Amino acid sequence: MASVSLSVSTVKPLADRVFVKVSASEEKTAGGILLPETAKEKPQVGEIVSVGPGKRSDDGSRQEPEVKVGDKVLYSKYAGTDIKLGSEEYVLLSEKDILAIVG
Repeated sequence: MASVSLSVSTVKPLADRVFVKVSASEEKTAGGILLPETAKEKPQVGEIVSVGPGKRSDDGSRQEPEVKVGDKVLYSKYAGTDIKLGSEEYVLLSEKDILAIVG
């Protein structure tokens, strides 16, 4: 079986998909209580590191994605495919799963 080496620069999303670097989850609550690993929620915020060319419309033309590399986004909690490259966590998701651009 051939070995495939993945890095952020070698992952190119297709169609309307985006590759997002997941932000670190909160270490403690607003009241100052430290959270153990098992109690942390999956983060829903991340930074876009790669964007696909866009979805094809019915007439065959490409529809440009609304997001671009470098945007911080809020995405659906259970959306996409989780990918771990080294110690960093990423998620590959469809543009429709992005809820907002965080400014």
